[in-house]
Amino acid sequence: MDRLYDLAAPQGGYFTARQAGAAGVSRQTLSYHATDGGSLERVGSAVYRLRRFPESSNGHVIAGWLALARADAVVSHDSALELLDLSDVIADQVHVTLPRDKRGLAVPSDVRAHYTVRPPGRAERQRVAGVPVTSVERTLADLLRTGGWTEQIDLAVEQSIRRGLTTARKLRAALPAKWQPRLKSTLERTTP
Repeated sequence: MDRLYDLAAPQGGYFTARQAGAAGVSRQTLSYHATDGGSLERVGSAVYRLRRFPESSNGHVIAGWLALARADAVVSHDSALELLDLSDVIADQVHVTLPRDKRGLAVPSDVRAHYTVRPPGRAERQRVAGVPVTSVERTLADLLRTGGWTEQIDLAVEQSIRRGLTTARKLRAALPAKWQPRLKSTLERTTP
């Protein structure tokens, strides 16, 4: 259990069967400890949570990401806003972005995969709760490309500026030209 705890602690108490196997813990041991009252809880296909680890309000996002972590999944879109604490909305599905060449992978039903030819690079990623998450700028750009400007985008822009998570300059550089007038309006309301 100590090996599993060391493995799961940076990931909010979650881990995959593959990670456990690499740490020397067999699938049979996982199955044994994942029974009712056991020290593990099975939360998805080959994804487990340590019961003694405090539950996280973002656990569903971590578990959804872990199911596709080996495929270079990055938490994105609405789920990134949730992890960055820039949204009051909890998405029905965990959103992740994957490289386009990963299409065809089995994706859990509670995960929405967004495929792209331009996966988030190092500058467009950060870690939150041990999970790779798209940067504020990339998150907002992705949301605009998939759903347009909403009140949620206004709120996220305002909060990210106020909290120092990004700058007006970075947002202007990252967001599509089509949305620059709306961004300008939101920024004018945000900055005194």
